[in-house]
Amino acid sequence: MLELKLLLFLLLTYAPDVLAAPSQVPIQVPETSTKRRLQGRFLHITDMHPDPYYKEDASEKSACHRRKPKKARPRSGYYGMPYSQLTDGENSNCDSPPTLTNFTLDYLDKEWSKEIDFVVHDSDRKRPRTTNEIYMLNRAMARRMEEVFLSKGIPVIPSIGNNDVWRPNSVTSEFSSIWRNFVPFESYQVFQRGGYFAVEVVPEQLAVVSLNTMYFYDSNKAVGGCEDGDPEDPGNLQFDWLEVQLDRFRRRGMQVWLSGHVPPSAANFFPDCHVRYTELSLQYQDTILGHLYGFFFLDAEHVRSKPDKEALTSGMHDELRLGKKKHRQLYNTLLKDFDDLPKTKHNASYDDYGVVNVSPSLVPNPYLPSFRIFTYNTTGAAYEPALESGAACDDASGRNAWRCDVAKPWHASPDSPSRTNRLWTPLGYAQYYLPDLESANKKHAPKVKLEYLTFARGALHPPPGGEGGFRYPIPLRHLPRTLRNATGEGAGRSWAGLGRRLAAGTEKALRKRFRGFMYMGGDEAWVV
Repeated sequence: MLELKLLLFLLLTYAPDVLAAPSQVPIQVPETSTKRRLQGRFLHITDMHPDPYYKEDASEKSACHRRKPKKARPRSGYYGMPYSQLTDGENSNCDSPPTLTNFTLDYLDKEWSKEIDFVVHDSDRKRPRTTNEIYMLNRAMARRMEEVFLSKGIPVIPSIGNNDVWRPNSVTSEFSSIWRNFVPFESYQVFQRGGYFAVEVVPEQLAVVSLNTMYFYDSNKAVGGCEDGDPEDPGNLQFDWLEVQLDRFRRRGMQVWLSGHVPPSAANFFPDCHVRYTELSLQYQDTILGHLYGFFFLDAEHVRSKPDKEALTSGMHDELRLGKKKHRQLYNTLLKDFDDLPKTKHNASYDDYGVVNVSPSLVPNPYLPSFRIFTYNTTGAAYEPALESGAACDDASGRNAWRCDVAKPWHASPDSPSRTNRLWTPLGYAQYYLPDLESANKKHAPKVKLEYLTFARGALHPPPGGEGGFRYPIPLRHLPRTLRNATGEGAGRSWAGLGRRLAAGTEKALRKRFRGFMYMGGDEAWVV
């Protein structure tokens, strides 16, 4: 049984005719016409960054666009430039060549389109581009996603990246046209105005909410940062909408994943936005299965007051674009964050915590192209929330008395799918990557390999006599030979337990593996 499995799940502009606030009417998504048997898996892929101007054998300082200066090293490869760092320690500006994005989508089509139930994908651009280029690239990616997934009845839930939309304007209107086949009709008007929406990937049972994190991102100076007393701020309007959706999904007995681009950390979000995100996440803890973004924790302590940005955990996603020195600091920051967890599960209140998981990017900058396949439970009894549940405020001196300051009920239960293994519970994920990118060329395509799994060995195979109803979390053909036998421990470990073990520092091999996977074998993985 998982002690804690709140995976905080992944996955805007002004037009004269849509200045009104987005309607707070709950969405209703009709069933898709294509019926597919649930596989209990979904794909999370981020930051494809296709660059039509990419050239092979180009210089890094030219963003891989020009072959001069010829003596400059390293040179761009046919499928991209991994581990790319400039001499000043900052990452290069090289994005993904079309060869890489096409190869990856072709692989996913062949290997995974029959094995997954839905796709969470965030759309982003790294380099400054003209508006027409943004539209052109997004149309191209939308068409490919439709060909590979949507045409087979697999829902695709995209989310807006961190450079495309700063306030509601004409760009969101154009995106609503480009993503018309992804956004449910009932969500269309809200998406046109705000750039966020929700999809019932399993009608009446499971939904994915795509958030527009640009309205929470503290680098966006065009918004007010969710300040109190500003009901028209785009961030506040989005949170008002999200609260309505979460309340309605909960009353319908549904479970929800939250998806977005910029991770919800104090290093990335405006303070008021971070507090409100944390509050809503924990307020609906029994409804939210997880948040797709990196591995750090949301803590109820952050709701009490506006947090000190430097004192809280840094987000993993956009931090990976920084120089090597800051990359090394990220690992130590995570260990410090884990050290703040209660030391044992016996004195921990898991009502107070949520785990944020951020997937790596496809663009090989600075590391290697990657994506994740998440597995979830499609069997067992559904969770039925107690609709009148909430925090008790009788004892003003008790440990949880501070919750009385939160005006709305706090819905948390150890029986919810985010906390115990039952229908819709996230069970783990497998991370795939392209390790031989530098040696791949036009004649020799790269290999997609399984980098690591978060499942215990025993969970990869059916128990003795239980083959009939068992569904492999990862197809056997993908497992290395060393994992094709069902020997070893059979119970999964919790995220909180992993955090405690890493913080304790007594298991050096575990820390080494964690750091190696975190930095994908790059230089930072081996620097203490």
